[in-house]
Amino acid sequence: MNAIEVKNLNKSFKLGKNDEVKVLKSLNFTVKKGSFLSIMGPSGCGKSTLLYLLGGLDNPTSGVININGRDISTLKEKEKAKMKRREVGFVFQFYNLVPNLTIEDNILLPLLMDGKKIKNYKEDLNNILDLVGLKDKRKMTPRELSGGQQQRVAIARALLFKPEIILADEPIGNLDSKTGESIMELFRDINKKFGTTIVQVTHAESAAYYGDSILKLLDGEIVLKENIENAG
Repeated sequence: MNAIEVKNLNKSFKLGKNDEVKVLKSLNFTVKKGSFLSIMGPSGCGKSTLLYLLGGLDNPTSGVININGRDISTLKEKEKAKMKRREVGFVFQFYNLVPNLTIEDNILLPLLMDGKKIKNYKEDLNNILDLVGLKDKRKMTPRELSGGQQQRVAIARALLFKPEIILADEPIGNLDSKTGESIMELFRDINKKFGTTIVQVTHAESAAYYGDSILKLLDGEIVLKENIENAG
């Protein structure tokens, strides 16, 4: 079963009245449920654009993206918003944490936006804080944490609704190599332990090989699809 199916996907951006830039060109690929895909390629090749399209943060010019068997272009805005909150977790390079909220409040923020009762998620919160190794820092604010710890908070927040898919955009791009390694190990643990489908965008080959397959883009086209032997 596929978590993600991409069919003949194209994305262009308009420049002025008549010019347009084709960022993604006729992409076709699938991501199996429970797999870990790394999307690679040089800067400007369309990696992040593709990730945003997969997560419904932007719309393609043409083509189809199916998430768990549903064409996301057919979803109403309310349904798409619900999908983005509950089925897909996002992790970005710059963490996107609220600086004056505590760690646990940052993690719980999606619950409040979804109108859920926080008391029903106490155990989930404890388990997630345990998983990311931040149980003793729950009352701190982001400015009291290192970059690696802040990224762990962002990952914890993405895990709160137990999403089937996590989309990560250069998740270790802001971190030193040792911290980055520990974050990639955490992603691999989440993938193996929960069967969460992970799609990460990265330019670092070392990070890419934490996945079980690699998709390489160049000038908006797929130039390589390969499975990684002995992944994990």
